[in-house]
Amino acid sequence: MSLRVSDLSFSYGAKPALAAVSFALEPGRFAALLGPNGAGKSTLFALLTRLFVAPHGRIEIAGNDLARAPYAALARIGVVFQQPTLDLDLSVVQNLRYFAALHGLGGRGAMRRIDAALERMEMRERAGERVRVLNGGHRRRVEIARALLHDPAVLLLDEPSVGLDPGTRAALVDHVHALAALDGLTVLWATHLTDEVRPDDRLLLLHRGRLQADGTAHALQGDATLEAWFLARTRETA
Repeated sequence: MSLRVSDLSFSYGAKPALAAVSFALEPGRFAALLGPNGAGKSTLFALLTRLFVAPHGRIEIAGNDLARAPYAALARIGVVFQQPTLDLDLSVVQNLRYFAALHGLGGRGAMRRIDAALERMEMRERAGERVRVLNGGHRRRVEIARALLHDPAVLLLDEPSVGLDPGTRAALVDHVHALAALDGLTVLWATHLTDEVRPDDRLLLLHRGRLQADGTAHALQGDATLEAWFLARTRETA
């Protein structure tokens, strides 16, 4: 498995945020982490990226235990956080060069990786442009290209479509699905929007810090629409 989470729990003081969350994702799988605001999605991502240290449970990334071998584990993930983190006054390629240097990548080798990552995201022709002039969807594509520079096994995206119009959101979802299918990349895409989930996607429903459902979207929703199923499940456990 590319990502395995076992019995993961976390609290903010006396307030539980995650309770005994467990799941495993295989290579090449697009998994949607679906949940309303406040469900615990961002807390889970903070634990997966070691921004927070989990007091209970275990996280394995590409076979590496995050607690015992954090550097090896973190080297196998790429992350796109909800808040944009690009330097708007630098060009696309300058942003990527800076990130590559942080990973110890330089020279022609780094440029080959940058060219390849931008090509995968259909952004190579925008390499010399300042990030400030790009629209929201293209900025997100640059952030994904940046997250792929070091060839991670797992790509984590925390509500990456926030602020994008419906057409741009759909294009971004399509592109990341293609990355998973063509490159064997494991994707965990956190969202509260059901239209970003495809019928064959692995769906993890998180609500009030607990994993309420786990399966393919079409199997879980049954005869209902996914939106109706989602609203019913989150109301039932409220």
